[in-house]
Amino acid sequence: MGQNVRIPSNETDRLLAVRALNSGAGSSTPELAALAELARGVFAAPYAAINIIDEDWQRIAGQAGMAIAECSREQSICTRVVYANDLFIVPDLTKHPELGLMSYVTGAPHFRFYAGAPVALDEGLAVGAFCILGTTPRELNAVEIANLRSFALVASGLLRLQKANLIMGIAERSLRTAAMTDPLTGFYNRSALTSVVDRALDAALAADQTFGALYLDMDGFKGINDKFGHHAGDEVLREAGNRIREVIRSGDIAVRMGGDEFAIFVPSPPNATALSSVAERLVAAFRKPFEIDGKEVRACISVGGAVAPQAGTKRTDILSYVDGALYQAKSAGRDRFVVRES
Repeated sequence: MGQNVRIPSNETDRLLAVRALNSGAGSSTPELAALAELARGVFAAPYAAINIIDEDWQRIAGQAGMAIAECSREQSICTRVVYANDLFIVPDLTKHPELGLMSYVTGAPHFRFYAGAPVALDEGLAVGAFCILGTTPRELNAVEIANLRSFALVASGLLRLQKANLIMGIAERSLRTAAMTDPLTGFYNRSALTSVVDRALDAALAADQTFGALYLDMDGFKGINDKFGHHAGDEVLREAGNRIREVIRSGDIAVRMGGDEFAIFVPSPPNATALSSVAERLVAAFRKPFEIDGKEVRACISVGGAVAPQAGTKRTDILSYVDGALYQAKSAGRDRFVVRES
């Protein structure tokens, strides 16, 4: 049996605040659990908790005493704190017309007393409650009520700190990604070789899998820059990125190595033949002319490739091996690929 859940008028904004606590991983922290344990001692209560009220669920951010599972919002007493955005105290739960019928009152753990104060991330937006529960009826005096509000205030501060840390973490990841991204193509730049490519290579080899590498060099790109200017060259590079993206898989790692040179790292290709198929499609994609200021210009590519571990187990060794294959493709007339098998 549940209760009629009362929804605050600012529920939409309130739920946005709840989501800011990183709803995917929950909001539980050791600090909030320690705060609940401290409150349990101060109030001499068998249970204390900080609960977050989501759209339809009560989630535990920190608890002490009894091990109580999360529950639906219609089973939650803390949802009443959120609705009122104020203290909610029931000295004897058995005498409450709705809560007295709840299973945790009529059966184990036979709660009889509840007191909760709102916790908030923003002014007026209660995301949950700091609560204490007991198994005997109880009245709180003025000092205890003031203490409960203080505990809720500290819990609110810890939740705001958690939110700030989450935002800072997202910002840091965004900055790190931006630092590794080539602005023209959206591919990784060379700084990602250590943090992204080496990690993927090591993971593949540790799992006894193959790891393919392709090196692409555009033929005639310097002539485009010289004839049409660097702006035109940048447009060609953007389009080159689009053409590469249309050929490779979402799990492949594309890196602009610099200038008109690109590297594609292909996790787990079945063999050199499969890698050759990718290289062949890349060469074909660049045979279509680029359009610059209404004029068609050509910039085909040469591609060299190899597969680890046959080509080596270190990125530097593999790229050296692949560079040799690229040299062979260029020496054979360009606009072609060479994938070395051993």
